[in-house]
Amino acid sequence: MSRRRVVVTGLGVITPLGNAVEELWSNALAGKSGVARIDSFDTTNHRVLIGAGIKDFDPAEYMEAREARRYDPFIQIGFAAAVQAIEQAGLADSMDKDRIGVAIGSGIGGIRTISAQHEVVITRGPRRVTPFFVPSSIVNLIAGKVSIQYGFAGPNVAIVTACTTGTHNIGFGVRTIQHGEADAMVVGGAEWSTSPLTMAGFAAMKALSTRNDDPERASRPWDKGRDGFVLGDGAGVLVLESYDRAEARGANILAEVSGFGMSADAYHITSPPDDGKGAITSMKLALEDAELNPDQIQYINAHGTSTPQGDIAETKSVKAVFGHDTRVAVSSTKSMFGHLLGAAGSVEAVISILALRDQVAPPTINLDDPDDECDLDYVPHEARPMKMDAVLSNSFGFGGTNGTLIFGKV
Repeated sequence: MSRRRVVVTGLGVITPLGNAVEELWSNALAGKSGVARIDSFDTTNHRVLIGAGIKDFDPAEYMEAREARRYDPFIQIGFAAAVQAIEQAGLADSMDKDRIGVAIGSGIGGIRTISAQHEVVITRGPRRVTPFFVPSSIVNLIAGKVSIQYGFAGPNVAIVTACTTGTHNIGFGVRTIQHGEADAMVVGGAEWSTSPLTMAGFAAMKALSTRNDDPERASRPWDKGRDGFVLGDGAGVLVLESYDRAEARGANILAEVSGFGMSADAYHITSPPDDGKGAITSMKLALEDAELNPDQIQYINAHGTSTPQGDIAETKSVKAVFGHDTRVAVSSTKSMFGHLLGAAGSVEAVISILALRDQVAPPTINLDDPDDECDLDYVPHEARPMKMDAVLSNSFGFGGTNGTLIFGKV
């Protein structure tokens, strides 16, 4: 059986730059920052006081208020992003729901709920733990709720691969459709990581920026002054369909998923190898899958976390794949909304598709003094109109897990 083409017909997001796709996109093109001082919990005694939180989100717009209170925030925003994507795609009225699946994951899941219920056990006793504790915090509950809400009875999974989660769930959805196990998949990732425990944990690793007095300038990929990433909250969901199904029902096709690749560094639990070997393999496999040469990619939405080692390793990996004299445009939108962990890959996939749609590369903000070892074209400060036929999005995660997606015009 020949491999089926897979296209994107719906997008949904909840992010620090906006709670709708076009709001996120307009703010990203304007180079706005979603990073600020944290006010959702008491940061007294914390090393890091900044993060990229969600603003003005009301879960009651997507589910009953009483039901919303039973779910951790990561489920609330993941479900909301899925609703947006499903509505745009017109998938809710599908008559073949046995052929529609869901793959939406999270890197750390319901850490806020877990922390809160642990406190209940300590201070009030184990019999006071809510019966909703488990279903409100486990990672696969976004996928489960979407499936139940819409009656989608196809494959239902939640891949968890740290900061590559969103990308790997998209890739799983692509493969599932290509191999005929579903005709459509709702895919992506969600994370609500700005909790006291998570912030303390990443700060203890010295992974986070401590630019507490200048939050909007804290996330600065490729810059000499970078000192770590900024934690953020968000969700990104895509609707994927076989090209034939989408065309037959008259769906608005936004892009084609041309290629997917993944690899392991097999090196270290948190640090990439200096030469970016795993990232190189991931990008090469995606290009091979797409049957494209490196010079046929015009734009890369980089992993670009703003960490000293990671940014250099990714730069080296891009040069190894695309050539040391490459002119490919590369930007890190994490400069604007921080690192969304398990949601990063799917939100950045949405941005990559919008860049392809509108033929404009979003900027890397805060790139004032480029690192000597970071010398690619990072689209500094301002968005850039440019011709694009194919774009690439990278995600790399703790444990040395890598994923790459390529999107093309249809």
